[in-house]
Formats: sequence, structure tokens, C-alpha cells
Amino acid sequence: MIQTQLKLRINVTQETLLNSWLFMLTGVWNWAIRKIEHDAHGEVYYSAQAFQNLLAGHGQKIGIPSHTLQGILLMAHTAWNRCFKKLGGKPRLKGMRNKLNSIPFPDPLRAIADHRVKLPGIGSLRFHGQDIPAGKIKCGRIVKRASGWYLCLFIDAERAFIASTGRGMIGIDPGFIDLLTLSDGEKVPHPKELQLSLERLGKAQRGINRKLTARLHERIGNQRKDRNHKLSLRLVQENAVIVFSKDNTKAMARTFGKSVASSAHAQLRAMLAYKSHAGDTQYLEVASRNSTRTCSACGCLSGPTGLAGLSVRTWVCAECGTPHDRDQNAAINTLMAGVGTTLEWDLRLAA
Repeated sequence: MIQTQLKLRINVTQETLLNSWLFMLTGVWNWAIRKIEHDAHGEVYYSAQAFQNLLAGHGQKIGIPSHTLQGILLMAHTAWNRCFKKLGGKPRLKGMRNKLNSIPFPDPLRAIADHRVKLPGIGSLRFHGQDIPAGKIKCGRIVKRASGWYLCLFIDAERAFIASTGRGMIGIDPGFIDLLTLSDGEKVPHPKELQLSLERLGKAQRGINRKLTARLHERIGNQRKDRNHKLSLRLVQENAVIVFSKDNTKAMARTFGKSVASSAHAQLRAMLAYKSHAGDTQYLEVASRNSTRTCSACGCLSGPTGLAGLSVRTWVCAECGTPHDRDQNAAINTLMAGVGTTLEWDLRLAA
């Protein structure tokens, strides 16, 4: 399954219709969230299909296709199901500060031709020309963003194979001064997209220009995504084994705030995970515990620790006397931990 996004070119009538749908679907979402919560207190639970049938025939009354209405109900049911299974947080009600910004179209869509796509209840929509992967369009979703309206298509197609340009093995230590430090000594510099836009973002926020503020945040997010796409593709092409040191980003964000968010290491890990399947690459994540303290030469725990030790960027092992760069040493330990896991897994398969 491949997702692609089309930038729509809608007219005033279509935009007015979509905004009215978002307003009515917000009420449906809030009703569904409260309905599941209240009935769960009385130990009344619904299957996905039974919950979708609660508003059967209601779509004709509000002028929205029934399958779109069922798609919103399914979204609410899935959100609560993830909450009950401890996979996500409690679903929130939608309002002015937390707006509903998407309209689902769960049915397969017709083939696209002449830069136009036909959606039920809306009609033909134009979009900016771009290449679309060949395959059957399983479903779609219209998303409203600060930069305009987009159509997300979910296409049943195989992802293109990523050709390898090297067969190396690397360990990766994430950071905030340098974005990444690799076990071979390479340091990927941090682009600092957020810091470069802080002055303009601050002016927009102080001027209460909400549209410009939202557009700047979207632009910063797009810059991070573009950077991570290019970096993850290069790493998958050049290496046969990639081992990433997984930090507790939620706990670190409470201490370091913007530095953690602007690095977007979690997004990079997700991209490496799915792109490694499209290439001939094995991707692993290992815990970062003691990766900085451990000497990669002798294994002695003699490195800097705690918040006070963050300022120590180079150190010498007290046991063997080997000098270390803090981040590169952690990346080497990450690689050794991952390669050990890889060898154990290969031996199990061989047995």
C-alpha cells in the first residue's frame, strides 16, 4: 500500500461545501467519542460494523454520503479501541482549538484522468499535475491544511525497489548539536529548521496572525520531512545493516523541549524502518542505555554520566587509556550491540 498526496485546485463553491462538511462531521465525531465513552461505563461495547450502523440513513438528512459518515464513525471507534489496548491516548473532542481537518472517502475511487478526480457528493476536483503510482485506488481522504486542500490517496501498489550503492554496516547515535553521528566517524549536521524561522514565527504569533503562524509551522514540518526522506534514502542505499540507538524522546523532551522536536528522530526512525524493506537492508533499534559510558575498546563503564556529563564531548578510558569522541563511541557501541543481535538471529534461522 502506497500513499500519495495531491494538491487540489478547488473553486469557491467546492471550498464552501467542504467547510460545511467539516462543521457537520465535527459534531458527528464528538457524538461518537462521547457515545463510546458513556456506554463503556455501562459495559456496553460495539463492534466496528455495529457502531457504523448506529447512524444508518443519517447521511441523507445532512447531505453527506453515508460512507463518509461511516468513515468518521470508524475513525472514532478505532481511536477508542487503540486507547483501550494502551496503544494510544484518550481521543479528544474537536473544537476551535482542535479542529477536525479531514474527510474520509473509504470506498475505492475511479481512475484519475486529465488532472481530475471524481469524489462522491462533491463531483470532479482538479489537482496540480504530478506523477501517480500505477495501481488500484483503495480509498482516499481530503485534508485541510494551512497551505490549502489536499487529497491523500491510498493505492494498492508495490513500492519501488531501492538499489544499493554500498554494503556497509553502521551504528547511529542521534544528537541535538549534530543531527546524527555514525560509527564510521561521519557527523550529519543539524539543519535547525525551527531555529532559522523563530524570528519570523515570533512576529506572526505576537501579531496574532494565525494563518501565517500555521503556514510557517507547516513549512517547518515539510522541511524536516524532506530532510529525513533524503537522509534515510542515502543511509539505506549505502548500507546493508543499520543500527539506531533508540532514546526515550518523551522524557528528553520534558528537559530539552524544542531541541528534541526540531530533530525529529522518531520520524527518521520510521522512515528507515519502512524503506529498509524496499531495499536490501536490515534495520535494527537497540536501547541507548550505557552506550555513552561504555568504552568501545575494552567495555569498561568509565565514560561521562548524567546531565553534568553532557558538556564532556571527548574523554579517555580510565581502564585502557583509549581516547574517545563521545558521540562516535556511542555509535560504535550501538553497532556492536546490533551486530550481536543480528548474528544471534542468523544462528537461530540456521538452526
